Amino acid sequence: MELIHFEGLLIGITTFLIIGLFHPLVVKAEYFWGTRFWWVFLVWGIGGIVVSLLTGNVFLSAVCGVFAFSSFWAIKELFEQEKRVLKGWFPGNPKKKRGAGDKD
Repeated sequence: MELIHFEGLLIGITTFLIIGLFHPLVVKAEYFWGTRFWWVFLVWGIGGIVVSLLTGNVFLSAVCGVFAFSSFWAIKELFEQEKRVLKGWFPGNPKKKRGAGDKD
């Protein structure tokens, strides 16, 4: 009988958790720092790609790839979150000025 391989299942679970982590992270980042936080997600994404390409472990490579592209997606979502706040769908930070590109 063949051995059961759990790597795919673990990658799926980890992907689910990473995506679940990024939703509140984007909301909090926009609340406290606005869209100026986009470059942090860019750096995380580039870092994830580098680790994904340089590691010899397939599981770690896949997880880092998922993390990297979730970071890139978070950049888009950060700007979308700003629009959702302006529409009143999410609470805005009353201590933060709002405007074009979050220029305080």
